[in-house]
Parts: sequence; C-alpha cells; structure tokens
Amino acid sequence: MYGYVIADVFTDTALEGNPLAVVPDAAGLSSECMQRIAREMNLSETTFVLPPAAGGDVRVRIFTPVGELPFAGHPTFGTAAVLAATGHPGVRDGGLRMETGMGVVPFRFTGCSPDRRALTARMLQPIPVWEPYARARELEAALGVEASTLPVEVYRNGPRHAFVGLASVAELSALRVDLRALAAHEDLAANCFAPTDDPMVWRARMFSPAYGVAEDAGTGSAAGPLALHLGRHGLVPLGQAITVRQGVEMGRPSTIRAQVSMLGDRVERVEIAGSAVVVADGRLHI
Repeated sequence: MYGYVIADVFTDTALEGNPLAVVPDAAGLSSECMQRIAREMNLSETTFVLPPAAGGDVRVRIFTPVGELPFAGHPTFGTAAVLAATGHPGVRDGGLRMETGMGVVPFRFTGCSPDRRALTARMLQPIPVWEPYARARELEAALGVEASTLPVEVYRNGPRHAFVGLASVAELSALRVDLRALAAHEDLAANCFAPTDDPMVWRARMFSPAYGVAEDAGTGSAAGPLALHLGRHGLVPLGQAITVRQGVEMGRPSTIRAQVSMLGDRVERVEIAGSAVVVADGRLHI
C-alpha cells in the first residue's frame, strides 16, 4: 500500500485553488504504475516523491493523466507544502531542495496555520527560454481570440507556455475555446491573460489538452514567465512582483505572486510565492 495526500495549491482555503495528489513515499513504483495512478487520480498532476539522487533533499516525478513533465509549478509547489505539513525529514531549517527533471528547485517556507495544514512558501523556478510562436494565428483561432494584445511568444521552463493577451477581464471570462483544435498544438499550454484595474494584478486562464488538462485552475510554471513576458513588453516594471489570479471561471480561484529579477539584460532569478492547504489523505491498495 502507498499513502497519498491531496492538497489545494495557490490558496489557503480548502476546495479552492488547484488540486494535486502527492505520493510522499513512492519508492518501488515503476514509471508505468505512476502513470496509471495519475490517470486514476485524474487531476492535472500527480507527484511521486523519491529519495534524492543529485544533491537535493528529495526527488520528485510529475505526471499528468497523459504523460510525465520534467517540471511544473503547481505540483512542485504543492508537493513541497505537503512534505512540510507532514514533517518529511527532507524539510530542514525552513527549506527544501527538490530535484526535478529541470534541476534542483529550492523552496523557503514563510508561514503556516496553527494546524500546519496551510503553508505559505516561495520557490525559485528554472529560468525560461522564449521565442515567437510560429503558429500564432492558428492558436488565436482555437482560443476564439481575434488578435493578441502582445506578440504571441512561447516560453519553456519545463512545459511550453504560449501567451495570448486580451484587452479585458470580460473578454477573458467570455472565451469559448475549441479544445479539439487546441489539441493539435502539441506540447503546449495556451495561457490567456488580461489586465485588471490594478496594473500589478493580472487575470489568467490556461488551456492544455495536449497535456491532458482542459483548463487549469492555477499554473505556477506559467506565472513566472507571464511576469517576464509583461515586463519584456513594458506593461509591468521588471523586478516588481505581480499577482496572477486564475481559476475564477472554474469556481476554484488561485492566487500566485511572481517576480523576475534582472542583471543587466539577463534574467537572473524567477520566483513565485503562494499558499497551499492539505485537504485529504488516504491509501492506494496496489
């Protein structure tokens, strides 16, 4: 039998945010079995915690219902919170170094609720690379967007995130996405974003049938690149934190804070922060 924990990520309120399944001790599970468990859980991601192999405190593998990811924000963030909440020995001195397919990702825990079910943390993300998206017009058509407010560019920090801008939150909420057409964009998550009345607060929606996710409630791996995208195009000052609100249209609001630090023209640091809360636990009888 293998224990598992369910956490809601990028929220401190149970049954909001982005749910995640975590298997805190996955030693002995094959890759095939991990994939089958992820399909059984049927959440956007399920993670499996293993002993470290490259200088970290733990090693984590991340599976969507259809495949494995080298890195993703919500599952790594939620896994770190679960390990801190359950007293995992890898969590020491208020921090954790997590081995992923994109290298070692450090976490710093900044607070917790009295019962330790809800925790706040900060994480450094892999620095993305980016380029124009060659199929931008097709992508806009699949999303039902006439034209993006900024150039459509794709950022990779593990997953590939394309960013499409809308002029208002009303337009963002009214999207009617053709998921069949969007699925033809392989290895891609489509992120739509819009400004709010506060220039440092942005609304977002993410659609990725290619990764087995029709719509995601909170996408940590996209929040850092979104802050970079907005800063590169002059809509927010690089170096200042923005707030990304996502999942509202799904009834699962998420809040992610993201900040990009520059050293001259070079991206030096991409950091996100937020909360997660443990909502359930159980056992897999396999």
